Amino acid sequence: MNVPVQRLNDAARPAHAATPALSVSETESPLTATQDPAADGAKTRSAQDWVRVLARYRDPDPARSAFEVAISVGPFIAIWGLALWALQVSYLLAFVLGVVNAAFVLRLFLIQHDCGHGAFFANKRVSDWVGRALGVFTMTPYDVWRRTHSAHHASTGNLDKRGFGDVHTMTVAEYRAATPLQRLMYRLYRHPVVLFGLGPAYLFLLQNRIPYGLERAGAIYWVSAMGTNLATLAFLGALYAYAGWAPILLIFLPSVLVAATIGMWLFYIQHQFEETYWEGDSAWQIHDAALHGSSHYDLPPLARWFTANIGIHHVHHLYARIPYYKLPQVIREHAELAEAQRLTFRESLSCVKFHLWDEEQRRLISFKAERALPA
Repeated sequence: MNVPVQRLNDAARPAHAATPALSVSETESPLTATQDPAADGAKTRSAQDWVRVLARYRDPDPARSAFEVAISVGPFIAIWGLALWALQVSYLLAFVLGVVNAAFVLRLFLIQHDCGHGAFFANKRVSDWVGRALGVFTMTPYDVWRRTHSAHHASTGNLDKRGFGDVHTMTVAEYRAATPLQRLMYRLYRHPVVLFGLGPAYLFLLQNRIPYGLERAGAIYWVSAMGTNLATLAFLGALYAYAGWAPILLIFLPSVLVAATIGMWLFYIQHQFEETYWEGDSAWQIHDAALHGSSHYDLPPLARWFTANIGIHHVHHLYARIPYYKLPQVIREHAELAEAQRLTFRESLSCVKFHLWDEEQRRLISFKAERALPA
């Protein structure tokens, strides 16, 4: 069964011919709101036109941003306090509270994410230090993550620049040309147990402990990774001194691992839907990839709050400087964006079966569908 994803009007879809790639800066866009070439009621806009429209939403509200941090950090600390108290009453209760706190770990990570884009506070120094502090709670070295995530935004949907900050995706031709061992390893990698279980655990518990991929990119990334590690070790040491291994195994690890699994699921759904966008470098265009290669994951209100509206991912990729609390306003005021690449939770479940990019059909297909294709 195909996932019913509504696309933007074909007139607004990118042509397959090569177009000049315009740079989307994390800190500034060359396009301004006053350059909007179409009236607000327009039914079709190019991706570049949407950048002009979205520029008006980019300025953060410092009071709102501070409030968002407070209502996320406060409950996170309170639940930790309750869970530590619960160890005296019931290990099961402590474990449940640890799992519940995963929702706040996820939300803190997404605030850290906005800080990395310069979207949360106008003052870069404030953004960076809030992001670094939150990185201790999320086990994510801020400066390392910011650099690798920037690379993801700069290359998403580019077939010639895969392998850094993305979910590894082979084309049908690459899969057919692979050796049996390579095919087996790829099939294992794309298995849900690995993608959403073992993979997130490896990423947050092990890979994040070093500046993976940036080992020779500068001392700042080692400082970021080692500083986060030392702060985490100090916290774990305090937990052990207080109550031994119990708070680490029953509260800390469940909260981190459950948040990591949910985060990986969100990241997967954001780009791994059937009619996503992939192009070779010569035809790839950064704004088209942002708009058409990212989904609108339409979640229930409570889930939207805990995931900081990251489901409105096509708008985020098109203009990453927009604070997450302004993203709902964007889709309220622009119905075309609200419906573009829209996926409900039920619809998203079928995305797990997509494994390979078919360059002929221009869609993701399953291993089973690949076997049915002509040789």
